[in-house]
Amino acid sequence: MDFAFDARTEELRTKLLAFMDEHVYPAEQVAHEQRARLASPWQTPPVVEELKAEARRQGLWNLFLPDAEYGAGLTNLQYAPLAEITGRSPQLAPTATNCAAPDTGNMEVLAQFGDERQRKQWLEPLLAGEIRSAFAMTEPEVASSDATNITTRIERDGDEYVITGRKWYISGAMHPDCTIFIVMGKTDPDGPDIRRQQSMVLVPRDTPGVTVKRAMQVFGYEDHYHGGHAEVVFDHARVPVSNLIGEEGGGFAIAQARLGPGRIHHCMRLIGMAERAIELMCRRAVSREAFGKALAQQGVVQNWIADARVQVEQLRLLVLKTAWLMDTVGNRGAHTEIQAIKIATPRAVVGILDRAIQLHGAGGVSQDFPLAELYAGARTLMLADGPDEVHQRSLARRELKRYL
Repeated sequence: MDFAFDARTEELRTKLLAFMDEHVYPAEQVAHEQRARLASPWQTPPVVEELKAEARRQGLWNLFLPDAEYGAGLTNLQYAPLAEITGRSPQLAPTATNCAAPDTGNMEVLAQFGDERQRKQWLEPLLAGEIRSAFAMTEPEVASSDATNITTRIERDGDEYVITGRKWYISGAMHPDCTIFIVMGKTDPDGPDIRRQQSMVLVPRDTPGVTVKRAMQVFGYEDHYHGGHAEVVFDHARVPVSNLIGEEGGGFAIAQARLGPGRIHHCMRLIGMAERAIELMCRRAVSREAFGKALAQQGVVQNWIADARVQVEQLRLLVLKTAWLMDTVGNRGAHTEIQAIKIATPRAVVGILDRAIQLHGAGGVSQDFPLAELYAGARTLMLADGPDEVHQRSLARRELKRYL
């Protein structure tokens, strides 16, 4: 396993690091101030559109998509260090480079499973950053950690599908540019194979019967930059049968194909969040005194910083190994490693952020530093794309199978 950056990765890393220093970090406070003056908090601050235009001008656009026809054509191993860099400013950088969830996963689904009409109508404007999208799977009435539990119905009626159900924490749905939902529901609820009961359909936001009811908060944050997380009701919403993605009964398999890359992308960005936290810890430690000496001279602070560095280096190696395996043996062959990073990375980064918050005192939980919002995002990823316990259960079964 050779994790040295190749020439293209090094070129993009250099450009992306400069883009972050020259454009993204200075825009963080500007975006915050602009948003306070907007008529709606869900509107996009003008500086974000400026960032998107500059990123596109520099060729820092759609870096996540390995399909060279639609994206940058990078491997997972090439994209990993780039996603890490954008994770240092997770509210702005992924959006600026058109690499933000849930659009990334939705574009991957359309590129891999969509037909020519679906790609023309929805994928192309998503790739151009002209519209946003949402992925509607999670439901409040069932344990969505088991995707076979979903109750939303997708019933065929002639040349149409009728969608009925209630979803929540549907990321991106509050964004005014969110024009399309990928909805997962059951087309064959009584089918003998519980993993063939589900299908996915494309549902335009303006479809009669679709109601975006409210924004769901995450530790009090509404995640405006990514379009929030909404409760959405589908009340006999009708779409053409041609809006089916793939085939009937293929929804579960499509979801698994979508979530594999999504999980590693989250972990890549989490490492960038941890690096930002370490930088803030070090800057704080050398600039503040307590009890007659700099915080940097306090043993407990030194231990926090050392432990954080060790954890980040360990995580990065595991993520790079996972990316390499996904490129060489496929997502199925890297299943164990994908689950391992999904378990280990959010847990460790939450701990690093917690110590960074502690080191900043009251400032750590305030809006004057990014740490509290980073913490909320990292802690959420212990639930998103499958709770830690689900991955632990599956990983343990795979380990035990060899001894049974």
